[in-house]
Amino acid sequence: MQELVKGHATFRVLSEMQKEQWTTKDRLFDIQQTRLRALVQSANANVPYYRELFQTIGINVRMFRKTDLPRLPFLTKEIIRDNLARMTNPNARRIRKFSTGGSTGSPLIFFLGSTRVSSDVAARIRAEGWFGTAQGDSEFAIWGSPVELTRQDRVRELRDWILGTRLLSAFDMNAETMSRYLDEMQRRGCRRVFGYPSSIALLCEHARQEKINLHTLGVKAVFVTAEYLYEHWRTAIAEAFGCPVANGYGGRDSGFVAHECPARGMHITADRLIVEIVDEQGRPQPFGQSGEIVVTNFDTPEMPFIRYRTGDVGVLTARNCSCGRTLPLLERIDGRKTDFIVAPDGRVMHGLSLIYVMREIAGIKTFRITQERLTSFKVEIVRDEQYEARSEDRIRKVFAQRLKAPVEVRISYQESIPPTPSGKTRHIISEVNPPGGTNSLFSAEGAEIVEENVPITRRNIKTRI
Repeated sequence: MQELVKGHATFRVLSEMQKEQWTTKDRLFDIQQTRLRALVQSANANVPYYRELFQTIGINVRMFRKTDLPRLPFLTKEIIRDNLARMTNPNARRIRKFSTGGSTGSPLIFFLGSTRVSSDVAARIRAEGWFGTAQGDSEFAIWGSPVELTRQDRVRELRDWILGTRLLSAFDMNAETMSRYLDEMQRRGCRRVFGYPSSIALLCEHARQEKINLHTLGVKAVFVTAEYLYEHWRTAIAEAFGCPVANGYGGRDSGFVAHECPARGMHITADRLIVEIVDEQGRPQPFGQSGEIVVTNFDTPEMPFIRYRTGDVGVLTARNCSCGRTLPLLERIDGRKTDFIVAPDGRVMHGLSLIYVMREIAGIKTFRITQERLTSFKVEIVRDEQYEARSEDRIRKVFAQRLKAPVEVRISYQESIPPTPSGKTRHIISEVNPPGGTNSLFSAEGAEIVEENVPITRRNIKTRI
């Protein structure tokens, strides 16, 4: 009934996806080429921005091939903001306005139609099915998106009740609220959990302190997204629930890009989109080389996303996954550009190089590091009784050692550190742009400290049915 009312084709798309995850690589290439050409032809016929662009470049849309994709310029957030009306198909029906969470700046406004929504939901159902879950299995979603949290009308509440989904706010994770969440999970039953890893890890720690055994819930898998999945979070969540933890990567803008399988392979949704990795100058990077993730989503005829620069950094790999699926893999997803620190000598270092400093100091409950200028850092700390005043000197000393230069470190103590407006927890933010001409987004030092096979995620891949 909902599919009919909302004009979605989720389960038809899901049927295609279930077959295409096992297809040969040659067949997958053909699928990509066919769907990419259809998207380009639709954009040329219906979208003024792309019609003019293709004419200017001299693109033959009838013969467009996947190998022609690099001829097209990148799509950026600035281009979308400047051309929003001209980038939308005026003949599209059932389109809705969406926005990103704005955790790294002002939100991006754009439009999505039922084609993209159906595709994203189908991709999520397919990926969660890898862990033995199915639609109708009771789910608790710990989320902070204003879209989901402000639209709990009676129809949606009825729909969620039928599908066994319960949305819990990640904005208010105090002891009283978390006890109520745990009581409800035990009372209603819970077979899957979805949400921010930081919020779920916090809930698990509260359960441990209250001596609540979450194994009794019978959760099949915990699905996390939107934040870096630190290995200690993964371990804590897996041990608390007694089940696998699966990571997902995507965004409201880019779509459902990749998801982790039980064999820990981060499979790209390559039957519905193309992922490129490029350097600062936009040059394609080979397997194993870090660069910015660029996405072309086939299921965006209402507002095409073609060669969209996500602002995320990742690595492709040529290896095959032991699970047998032929969908290609992201070897790593290393974070937002703002999750990297720029050292005074120009090196671009992964934020983990400073995060590890904080994690090694006793008494720090949580923290946030902001690089305000090249040699100036603000460090906010929530401490407990184990914290020692001399730790300030240690923080300043090790920061200088890691950055190989004297730096100013201003330390302040807070009662709490609120999440970003989208509900995410960010331990590090850099307001400094990398130096021009940087070919690699990593320094050697930064690359060495990245936790292997621990992808980072961002923003919302949970487009709810």
